[in-house]
Amino acid sequence: MSDFGYTDEHQPVTWYRGHPIYAAHMVVVGFVATMIATAVIMALKIAAPFAWLPFSSADVLAGQVWRVVTYGLLNPPSLWFAVDMLMIVMFGRELERFFGRVKFLVLYGCFYVIPPLVFTAIGHWYPAQLVGETGAFALFIAFATLYPGAMMMFNIPAKWAALVLIGLFSLRALAYHAWDDAISIWATSLFAFVAIKYEKGEFSLPRLRLPGSRPKFKVITGGGGEPDLSPRGATMAEVDALLDKIAQSGISSLTKQERARLDSARERLARRDSGS
Repeated sequence: MSDFGYTDEHQPVTWYRGHPIYAAHMVVVGFVATMIATAVIMALKIAAPFAWLPFSSADVLAGQVWRVVTYGLLNPPSLWFAVDMLMIVMFGRELERFFGRVKFLVLYGCFYVIPPLVFTAIGHWYPAQLVGETGAFALFIAFATLYPGAMMMFNIPAKWAALVLIGLFSLRALAYHAWDDAISIWATSLFAFVAIKYEKGEFSLPRLRLPGSRPKFKVITGGGGEPDLSPRGATMAEVDALLDKIAQSGISSLTKQERARLDSARERLARRDSGS
């Protein structure tokens, strides 16, 4: 835990018998409920949900846009579903503790809708269908990007485990022509990697500059009129990332801009504590 403390966003939603309950747990509870409902529907041989809820790129392009969201509501009982739920709890909880509840839910929501959106975009050339929860593997990729040195089973660093699994899934897709699975995994994994790198402040998105527009700088008075190019407001995620970097490599590993971010955050915290 950082010296700056966590906001309510980084705290559990509630507690149950002394155990913290995070939003990741509640997501799993929701999916387990859909699994139970799906089992009942299958036992009663009710066909309507399977006709109207799964994703189909052809149906979405025909106007049935709700399928982009509802495809994950049908989850037949399976061992793989249980593994997905375990991944959401394990890796989703860590991402939520680092980034906060809202960012975690937004991140998982993106993992959930990216596959159907991608398949819709290429639906005219490659019709595809989806049914059942997705996005759990992308949470692991996000975790491995955030904590690449974390040890997994058999003392394998998370970054290598992620690369091995992506490679295995890709080879399986090649062997069985399972391109739907490959596209889904590649799209969500790439998004997870880029999103975490961006949140950690390791790169910034390019900004479009219109012809004739001028960059805006904040000028410091009394300092020679030089524009202030150092970042002023560090987010909690950025602060935690800087503190992790200090813990791993020492404070000397920070760049001048990173030190400015950390000092700025410390000053803002001090002002907040003093009530100013």
